[in-house]
Amino acid sequence: MDFGMANRLSKIFRNDDRTVMLAVDHGYFQGPTTGLAEFGACIPPLAAEADCLFITRGMLRSCIDPGLNASICLRVSGGPSILGELSREDVVVSIEEALRLNAAAVGMSIFVGAPDEERTVASLGRLVSEAERYGLPVMAVTAVGKDMARDARYLGLACRMAAEAGVRIVKTYYCDNFEKVVSGCPVPVVIAGGKKMPEMAALQMTVEALKAGAKGVDMGRNIFQSDNPAGMLRAVKAIVHDQATAEQAFAIYRDG
Repeated sequence: MDFGMANRLSKIFRNDDRTVMLAVDHGYFQGPTTGLAEFGACIPPLAAEADCLFITRGMLRSCIDPGLNASICLRVSGGPSILGELSREDVVVSIEEALRLNAAAVGMSIFVGAPDEERTVASLGRLVSEAERYGLPVMAVTAVGKDMARDARYLGLACRMAAEAGVRIVKTYYCDNFEKVVSGCPVPVVIAGGKKMPEMAALQMTVEALKAGAKGVDMGRNIFQSDNPAGMLRAVKAIVHDQATAEQAFAIYRDG
């Protein structure tokens, strides 16, 4: 691995080869969703606690202090809103701009099982080809087609397709038999938090995902929609980096 690629990945994954990414890119298709409506007020304090921030260029430029120590994974896909067919996304940010914004990685979604599956997978391949020329890692987000279950068979298919396309990181959902998803994907897998759930459930999911081989999380709503976002982020970090149990992490969340 070239120095540039290895160096950028080291800014995402700590020395323990794990990461706590904070996903705050939801507005690119959802608009001012709950927890992100007043982005500049609520997210910058959380960003300072994360290992990496998954964010769009607009919010990065407008709301994030350039002195931020966390690395940046830049969302580079977009197009349709939540009102349309999300699988019609395309790459909307250039590699040149990602480098100018000092991104450690770029990320986009693929929609396996959706109407425009081939469009997103082909776009991912082109993005990887261009990004690799500059030593820039690509993270694939395995979005879920409307008729596809979040099970090991489907997620294993989507993650393997992403790895075969050449990505350096895959973000996917946790599911039963998650170890099968991880074993079939030869690049680091981080889990999405998905829809907001009770804090203890989200922490237990994190523990189980790590046991199954995940290298960390790229969690959003289960942090910024919590009644104690900062405490929840610290709780997730304690699990990922300090091997805390879900019960120990819940005490960190509760105590703030």
